[in-house]
Amino acid sequence: MSSIAVLNALDSARTQWYHITAIVIAGMGFFTDAYDLFCITTISKLLGRLYFPSVDGKTPGKLPTGVNNAVVGVALVGTLSGQLVFGWLGDKLGRKRVYGITLILMAVCAICSGLSFGGSRGDPARAHKPVLFTLCFFRFWLGFGIGGDYPLSATIMSEYANKKTRGAFIAAVFAMQGVGIIFAGLVSMTLSAVFLHYNPAPAFKDDQVRSTQAAADYMWRIVLMLGALPALVTFYWRMKMPETARYTALIAGNAKQAAQDMARVLEVEMEAEPEKVGQMKAANEYSLWSQEFLRRHGLHLVGTTTTWFLLDIAFYSQNLTQKDIFQAIKLTSPAKEVNALREVFEISKAMTIVAMFGTFPGYWFTVYYIERIGRYLIQLMGFFMMSLFMLIMGVQYVYLREHNATLFAVLFALTFFFANFGPNSTTFVLPAELFPTRIRATCHAISAASGKAGALIAAFVVQSYTLNQEPQKIRKALILLAFTNMLGFFFTFLVSETKGRSLEEISGENERARADAGVDVEKSSAM
Repeated sequence: MSSIAVLNALDSARTQWYHITAIVIAGMGFFTDAYDLFCITTISKLLGRLYFPSVDGKTPGKLPTGVNNAVVGVALVGTLSGQLVFGWLGDKLGRKRVYGITLILMAVCAICSGLSFGGSRGDPARAHKPVLFTLCFFRFWLGFGIGGDYPLSATIMSEYANKKTRGAFIAAVFAMQGVGIIFAGLVSMTLSAVFLHYNPAPAFKDDQVRSTQAAADYMWRIVLMLGALPALVTFYWRMKMPETARYTALIAGNAKQAAQDMARVLEVEMEAEPEKVGQMKAANEYSLWSQEFLRRHGLHLVGTTTTWFLLDIAFYSQNLTQKDIFQAIKLTSPAKEVNALREVFEISKAMTIVAMFGTFPGYWFTVYYIERIGRYLIQLMGFFMMSLFMLIMGVQYVYLREHNATLFAVLFALTFFFANFGPNSTTFVLPAELFPTRIRATCHAISAASGKAGALIAAFVVQSYTLNQEPQKIRKALILLAFTNMLGFFFTFLVSETKGRSLEEISGENERARADAGVDVEKSSAM
């Protein structure tokens, strides 16, 4: 336990309404993040049909490789940048102050993405440049805002929670990502169905079916702009949240304000204890680049960065086999058999089904079991099972694709399940608990940014290698990804279990404060 009363009160507080409010407020940020990041998957092929029409009149148009990588990947680049910037600012300026900035940026850029200049009507070959350039510009800044949500949401939730349910609360915030993915699919599916109803066109015809082209141009813009809605709804409640007591006391050094804020939240009387707060603050002012940090937390930071990096290479590469599985189990049709809006509907439906039965349950299994099993074992189990299923899919790829589509789909879903009931959740939780208050958001940001670096490798290297869908290349890639997961398994041994302990116990902040107090006592008695 901490030696400071306000922190002890937070650690031992029973679960109450303010915990639920914090989960919802922070979780809605992740709902928005997931919607904004994944909705592009449902409309990227539509953009190809609209702005790069068929050359031969027989096959649908599609985005060139470089353009597709830019449209899909630019938000990931923005996310990586935003994680580093906002994580650092969260430790310098306060979690709450920076939290509102990220939400405004996300809302504005989601709207601007849908209002990208230009249009698909007239000459699409001339219209695509301004539209896609503007789209990529605002998607980058959208990702920048999304990036800030990672370290700030995790840090705020960890510093608000009690020590018995802290892991479950942080995991619940992250689990809203699964809800956001489902809604991205449902919104795209619903809008495409509505536009199809009023603009029927049975199949692909020279990729420029005039009855659907105008509707399709409106459709993708609406999908993107709707991402602003949950961010705007949440903004007021984010601004009403008080700053976390740990930031106010241990970084800002304002013991009185921390006690007042938490007394109002917990509805109990709090003693300020400025001397104890000052002592703990002074004892833990070492920086990220200090020998003290390296000695205490260097291996922890290596562990959180490498495991998140390796996890995201595998996690974001999982759509290597998605196209084969969707068509094998009749979730999607070959592109030349459907028009643009119908293709969006089928892709969205398939994405929603995978999210509901593979992705979504895994998140909530983590929420339920993380305080029972612990973060450490869940991460080890998840990496191992992902490696096993990817290895089976790689070794038996041709057989599964051509002769046993059902087993192929089950293995694919199980890989997603154990990613989320495993390292995709725990790599988000652990960096919010392992590091000292003064640099907690920064360390979480570095860990998260390394994950997005892995996602960029998946998007630009792994998927470029398998772009032409050659079975042998996909087979090799899946086997390599299985090996990547096993590396994640072994790097997990660099982190430690955090279950059931206060943040100050985990980070060693209590230990340093007591050591410094002991030195002071000895000095004073010697005089």
